[in-house]
Amino acid sequence: MNIRAKRDIEGYLVNPDEWNEDIANKLASEEDIELDNGYWSILNFIRDYYNQQNIAPDVRHLINYLASENKCGKREAKQLIFKLFPYGYVKQACKIAGMKRPRAWSTG
Repeated sequence: MNIRAKRDIEGYLVNPDEWNEDIANKLASEEDIELDNGYWSILNFIRDYYNQQNIAPDVRHLINYLASENKCGKREAKQLIFKLFPYGYVKQACKIAGMKRPRAWSTG
């Protein structure tokens, strides 16, 4: 599968509006991740937040969302993020969701 969307040197999309599910699957495969419903819930949250706010959500917003959706504590929600995206929220979740590389954030 060929990604037609322009990417930066680290592989993040230059224009998040070019993102689609095929691109997400390609980016995930580059990270050795096979997307399932658990991943799509997170990716869709990131995309919905971006579409409403025109910015990628900070990880704390995702933690709150997952805690609410899974009826668990924030600690468990954070553990779920790092179980699914072991190299970090920015490095994997934001990248696969088609966000630009957030320069001001840590890679956590």
